[in-house]
Amino acid sequence: MTTHPISDRSGLGPMLCMQGQGVVKGYAIGRAAIMSAAALEVVHYRIAPEDVEAECGRLKKALATASDELQVMVGALPDDAPRELGPLLTVHSLLLDDPMLLQQTCDLIIERHYNAEWALTTQGQILAEQFSVMEDEYLRERGADIRQVIEKVLRVLSGSTALLPSLDAGDSNDPLIVVARDISPADMLRLRGARFAAFLTDLGGPTSHTAIVARSMNVPAVVGLGHIRMLVRDGDMLVADGFTGAVLVNPSPKVLREYRQRQAAYADERAELALLRDAPAVTLDGIQIRLEANIELPEEAVAALQAGADGIGLFRSEFLFMGRRDLPTEDEQYEAYASVVKTMAGRPVTIRTLDLGADKTLDGDITVATNPALGLRAIRYCLANPEIFATQLRALLRASLHGHIRILIPMISHMHEVHATRQAIDSACRELDASGMPYARDISLGAMVEIPAMAIAIEPFVETLDFLSIGTNDLIQYTLAIDRGDSEVADLYDPMHPAVLRLIAHTINAGERAGKPVAVCGEIAGDSRVTRMLLGLGLTEFSMHPQQLLDVKKEVRQAHSNALRVKVASALNRAERIDLAALSN
Repeated sequence: MTTHPISDRSGLGPMLCMQGQGVVKGYAIGRAAIMSAAALEVVHYRIAPEDVEAECGRLKKALATASDELQVMVGALPDDAPRELGPLLTVHSLLLDDPMLLQQTCDLIIERHYNAEWALTTQGQILAEQFSVMEDEYLRERGADIRQVIEKVLRVLSGSTALLPSLDAGDSNDPLIVVARDISPADMLRLRGARFAAFLTDLGGPTSHTAIVARSMNVPAVVGLGHIRMLVRDGDMLVADGFTGAVLVNPSPKVLREYRQRQAAYADERAELALLRDAPAVTLDGIQIRLEANIELPEEAVAALQAGADGIGLFRSEFLFMGRRDLPTEDEQYEAYASVVKTMAGRPVTIRTLDLGADKTLDGDITVATNPALGLRAIRYCLANPEIFATQLRALLRASLHGHIRILIPMISHMHEVHATRQAIDSACRELDASGMPYARDISLGAMVEIPAMAIAIEPFVETLDFLSIGTNDLIQYTLAIDRGDSEVADLYDPMHPAVLRLIAHTINAGERAGKPVAVCGEIAGDSRVTRMLLGLGLTEFSMHPQQLLDVKKEVRQAHSNALRVKVASALNRAERIDLAALSN
């Protein structure tokens, strides 16, 4: 659905319009419920040398109290709580229990004679800065975990509790929209059961906790608004547009009427889309299209199945390794992979091997490479750490007994990496044979096409591998030399650049000639605005977030694939930008 900005010409005066990032689609209209946050600006004073031990003890007790509170929450999670909350609360609990947090903060108390609050906020700023330079967007936003954990400890030190919104809009029956600086997993749990229509936050991005939980609850959310918590008052009328990221404060009756119409139209649209769940994804000219799901955690396979996914096109296995101090064992990994395969009941499950390295370490140490995106990561990291790789491969092979598993290797740039991966798989098979452990012997091996060098010289890769999956996020970044996490150049990140589309088309065409399947699992696969363009490139296998699947299916069923291929090929041959509107005619 497309939206347009609204100008208020009702004569009632200007309304405040703020722009953030919409992370969950939908429209919300309701009254503001302000959530206060523990400020990191605390009283700074130096303590006497003889009080150092007692101050460290006060800090240690506060950390333990905060950890105990979170563990009680984890143990008492209600059945209807969003499934994402448990893991997120556990991450916060692990951070609080990390002895390095206590030790490094106590060092500041001992060496500089800072009071506990001052030392804790100082250590938090150091950690937040370390996270802020990480290349991976998900890990970069995990700096918010540090901030939220420290705020929780500060509340304990001050004897206060989290100041949640009153959820009282007076006599109004309007839904409530939570407005906050940020929302921690613990606060999300406290908000459970309240009648809220949306979440709006000053901070955050697509992988922030607010975004993750809001998506699981299917509640509109706009993040990264800057200072909305300071500009909005309790009870203000708000309109939140999850499509554009716009938030209107105290709009006129005319604007409210228009957004209520949009809200009703969107609800009708979603109800109509739900009818497509079991309909085949076939174009008007009879081309069968596979629509698969991207997942990060095993339990998300249920949502994929409920959305009618033809399989799992991308299971990001590194999420099994994050938020913990130790490596998952072979049995833990096996159970996770096997649970997804069993849930999908015969549908193919594509599991990407660890996409870790450089700024994404496993032992908690932070390594800042000169250029992490070009460093020791993904398959390079796995081949450099053969024991970690072997454990994962054995778990994948064992889980393959329960259904169709496809192993996907990220960041391939050289054929010798493909050969080394096959040798590692053969070695894992021999180890399982020696231990008498059963596994399937017909595993499919594929690779992510996300480095331009591979896309340009694709022929030997497509001949050697069983399938390919185009990771457009990194392919665009590497092709255009644009860091999509850098706000100063983010506007240059262009999925529709002719060079990017030519690389995608070249890869798809090579797969067609070799009779090998090629999928797109990057963000553009789930963007229904470009579905027809991808069909015009010859794509027949898409993988996306489960919530995007029905929107894409609708476009597929209304498209004529062969006619689109003629239009798109003509534009690519002329190195022109593709007119998406023209493809809808």
